[in-house]
Amino acid sequence: MTPKQACLNLLGLSRRAKQQIAGENLTLTAIRNQSAKLVFIASDAGPSTAKKFHDKAQSYDVPVIDTLTRAELTAANGKPRTVIAITDAGFAKKMVAIMTK
Repeated sequence: MTPKQACLNLLGLSRRAKQQIAGENLTLTAIRNQSAKLVFIASDAGPSTAKKFHDKAQSYDVPVIDTLTRAELTAANGKPRTVIAITDAGFAKKMVAIMTK
């Protein structure tokens, strides 16, 4: 199993465990109130969306993974999404470890 596939599997598991927030407005709120532990931004997201979330996540010291496409995030989440926030520290730590191998 590739690191990308392992991360997508964990992303689906985190959704079923209700440990993620999906959608742009909800994700921005989660970053601001520091409940987001990790943010996924689709690699094919629009440039203004990508910049907005990268800047916001950097200012609140939230790690970002932007190597997955919108199609991959949608397949793992079950709904069309460009931005997803993980709210559980355990899931976030494992996903970051997998994707930085």
